Amino acid sequence: MQKISQLIYRIIGWKAIYTVVEPAKSIICVAPHTSNWDFVIGKFFYWSLNKESNFMMKKSWFFFPLGLLLYGMGGVAIDRSKKTSVTDQIAAEFDRHDQFHVAITPEGTRKLVKKWKMGFYHIAVKANVPIQLGYIDYAKKEMGITQLFYPTGDEKADMEKIYSFYKDVTARHPQNFYKSN
Repeated sequence: MQKISQLIYRIIGWKAIYTVVEPAKSIICVAPHTSNWDFVIGKFFYWSLNKESNFMMKKSWFFFPLGLLLYGMGGVAIDRSKKTSVTDQIAAEFDRHDQFHVAITPEGTRKLVKKWKMGFYHIAVKANVPIQLGYIDYAKKEMGITQLFYPTGDEKADMEKIYSFYKDVTARHPQNFYKSN
């Protein structure tokens, strides 16, 4: 899959930038998220680097035969009917694996939001894992992970640093990416 993904990236004119040492476990914060294409570009990015990442999706999507494809691509089924929170479910996944990376789009939607959902941050704190700051920049036609962030537990200060990382990134639909958090 690596060679095919690299070829596709080359054909569409995108660059994959990865400058961090990958930890064994991490949250991959991916922003901005304003298009369904973000998922496609993100999967090809990670595959082009010969790395594996997971993503969360509602359990109801994991029906046969689609479920086989989603699991094969790294999908983690989230059961919202359980009494445990999504944060607890994903933090527990980290305990089950020696290596585990889950990509999360903190906006939670492709529409304009003025406040990110904090699940990615709380999972990282609860699971005691770093956050890889991943971006999709449509102006530069590049996707990258160039910084590891270790949450301190001071949510306000940590989020100011995380938001600042994304200040110069251009979304596919810039009007749907709020930069002043």
